[in-house]
Amino acid sequence: MTWGAEQQGQGYEGGYGSGYGHDAGYGYGGGHGQVPAYGYDSGNGLAYVQPVSYDQPVTYEEPVPYGLPTPYEELGPYVPEPAEPAPAEAEAEAEPVPAPSPSPSSSPGTGTEKAGGRDRYFDALRAVALVRVVTYHTFGWAWAGLVFPSMGVMFALAGTLMARSLERPALAVVRGRLRRLLPPFWFWGFFVVLAMLVHGWMPGWQIVFWIVPVGDPPGDRWGVQAWEILWYLRTYLWFALLSPPLLRMFRRAPVPVLLLSLVPIVVFQYGWQPSYDRFGSALTDLATYLFCWLLGFAHREGVLQRLRPAAVVLGSAAALAYGAWYAFAHQADFGTYDLDENPLAQAFWSAGFVTPLMYFKAYYDVDLARLARFGRLDRVVRVFNARAVTIYLWHEIALILAVPLIDRFWDVPAFEKWLPLESQWFMFGVGWVLIAAAVLLFGWVEDVAARKRPRLLP
Repeated sequence: MTWGAEQQGQGYEGGYGSGYGHDAGYGYGGGHGQVPAYGYDSGNGLAYVQPVSYDQPVTYEEPVPYGLPTPYEELGPYVPEPAEPAPAEAEAEAEPVPAPSPSPSSSPGTGTEKAGGRDRYFDALRAVALVRVVTYHTFGWAWAGLVFPSMGVMFALAGTLMARSLERPALAVVRGRLRRLLPPFWFWGFFVVLAMLVHGWMPGWQIVFWIVPVGDPPGDRWGVQAWEILWYLRTYLWFALLSPPLLRMFRRAPVPVLLLSLVPIVVFQYGWQPSYDRFGSALTDLATYLFCWLLGFAHREGVLQRLRPAAVVLGSAAALAYGAWYAFAHQADFGTYDLDENPLAQAFWSAGFVTPLMYFKAYYDVDLARLARFGRLDRVVRVFNARAVTIYLWHEIALILAVPLIDRFWDVPAFEKWLPLESQWFMFGVGWVLIAAAVLLFGWVEDVAARKRPRLLP
């Protein structure tokens, strides 16, 4: 969830619980948004380690137990653009893959293509980010965000494509983004809301946030593990709406605006703090990832190519050092060094980590074209990018369902004897099988949202 989510009871991958967090895996340890952790009782199957009463709805006065780490990460889902885009809005995506930086070899196509095919560098980054999100939500490793800050990467990639798309009328671009994002969200939300209603939840007027998630949608304790990941979609939606004025501001003074984009999160930490409600959490998440989003602008606008390598290396190293220092020096305040629980540390670490990734791409025009030589791997990367929204939305439900499914395996003597039913790695594998099933069953919604012919696999 995000920083404030733990206080308001709203869950959020990527964000501090709201966004953040979730991620304390299944058998979760610490982190935001965690609800009852499941554990295996050596031989007798699963047992609740920390049972929670589900019959009491979540309110802002009564915080939701947290621990699910995040996306935040993420994980920005992506839907490929139609081969023959009609109106300008046809290129909008829920979690778009950024376009390559302007260069003679760039193609004016979908924003992820170069002469001769897709830009596999961005595709690979998004695929890795999604895998890291699922891994973090399974195991809850606090160090995962230090190894690869998925949500910072996702927002930078989305910012790049948004800047390219805004070369067309802004209203059409924003409308297209909403069209790509909302139908998969509504489809997924129908099942989640219905399940919570069946379990006794009754929403108030806040149900409108399940239609347009400009604030965190409400939910109950029973379904928190499923819906708390929505912080990412909410943050992406706000960035999409704010991008037209942000891009105009960025173009007037690119480098100063980029550097000053870290000021809001510093102010929130040391000065004025947003209120602990759904909009305060949204404001904190926007401040946390603002630099990464604008870094995507910098890549698309050709600003990164003009920077000297020494300046980029020194600036990135300074941001990484400050982010790491703040995370470890304030473990007592946040209960962990997990970046998903610490907005300020997350903002600086993500800035220092993602900048070299984008600069490397811009300066050397790398596209990982050799990935095409590995047919199966290249195919997997393509599917991850074409079904990124589906993977992100359904991965938590897949991990939740993996627990009772594995519990049934204990009833089969052969499974109990030969399968590592107590291992979280086994649950991780089962989770991916269920994610693959979700891609096959529900991925077509992304095609419909993109006004394309529905396909079993892209």
